[in-house]
Amino acid sequence: MRTGELKVNWVAKYMPLLNEIREELSAKKPLEGVKIGMSIHLEAKTAYLALTFQALGAQVILTGSNPLSTQDDVAEALKDRGISVYAKRTSDEKVYYENLHRVLDHQPDFILDDGADLTVLSHTERRDVLQNLKGVSEETTTGVRRLRALEREGKLEVPVIAVNDSKMKFLFDNRYGTGQSTWDAIMRNTNLLVAGKRVVVAGYGWCGRGIAIRAAGLGAKVVVTEVDPIKAVEAIMDGFEVMPMSEAAKIGDIFVTATGNKNVMRKEDILALKDGAILANAGHFNVEIPVKILEELAVERFQARPNVTGYVLPNGRTVFLLAEGRLVNLAAGDGHPVEIMDLSFALQVFAILYLFENHKRLEKRVYVLPPEIDERVARMKLKTLSVRIDELTEEQRRYMESWE
Repeated sequence: MRTGELKVNWVAKYMPLLNEIREELSAKKPLEGVKIGMSIHLEAKTAYLALTFQALGAQVILTGSNPLSTQDDVAEALKDRGISVYAKRTSDEKVYYENLHRVLDHQPDFILDDGADLTVLSHTERRDVLQNLKGVSEETTTGVRRLRALEREGKLEVPVIAVNDSKMKFLFDNRYGTGQSTWDAIMRNTNLLVAGKRVVVAGYGWCGRGIAIRAAGLGAKVVVTEVDPIKAVEAIMDGFEVMPMSEAAKIGDIFVTATGNKNVMRKEDILALKDGAILANAGHFNVEIPVKILEELAVERFQARPNVTGYVLPNGRTVFLLAEGRLVNLAAGDGHPVEIMDLSFALQVFAILYLFENHKRLEKRVYVLPPEIDERVARMKLKTLSVRIDELTEEQRRYMESWE
């Protein structure tokens, strides 16, 4: 059995929510004849999501959502199972966009997006797709931000479900998933100790929180940089130091960006870095660490380890960049833990089903999944953990709904 097949079989054992959905709905084929175009980090867990849609009757057309986040062996395994796959692990953005176009050539009924590249393309260069497109489900913070911007400008042409904004997504995927998988990738690719080092986390959103908490758990001294005063206060209350990047750059050993914004470090910050400093990005796009500035400054560039590039600066110090500044947990790792993605992908299945059933009455704007779907996924998860919880009595329910 090939490695891609082994990977998919492994995650299938640890995704009980998707398995329950398959068991409940596969015989009914609720998505029979529906074409779903997926742009998502193509690895074993997302492969199992694609196979789940296939089991529910859908025709799935799949590509990656970020250069370097596709695992070629998994892509081949999906092709063997009848999924149309246009994806390759490459840092060539031209190839990446060609594959996005190939998915849109199939004229999908629905798009499942991660970062909104496929959706934005359908609203710009590929408006022919809008004739058939009925809705979009968006996975990540960056993608939701882009689609809300489209909505504000009156350019959004289909209803969108912001799966990322569901509590069962951002409270777990963004915090625990990003928190663990970012450090999995950093430690795997550097083989360095985290304990005792000063870790600088840029951004204290849900992803930044998870990264900082996990760093502290590994014994690091954590510094947070922020532009939001409320998040900065929260980081302080959580026990972390807070300071500007210009100060943090001088003292940090490992830097992890998770802001969703560009150029989190400036030229002078890079020049202030300590010898041996490590730079990693946990944001969706490779814009947070200014790689172009780093390359312009460097007097020498070399491959230090797989997924680790060394840059010798004019001052003689060497800094190391992981995974070309791309999403480190996927470009240099396996992504979020399996059980975390089981939660997120259960939401994705319900989001597509919700769009399929309701797209005709939905407006062209960004929606959050109804809270009852969030709660359904939470109850499914508790069931798999054999955990029972209390329920309100009728008297308690009336009290909570009363103003008296």
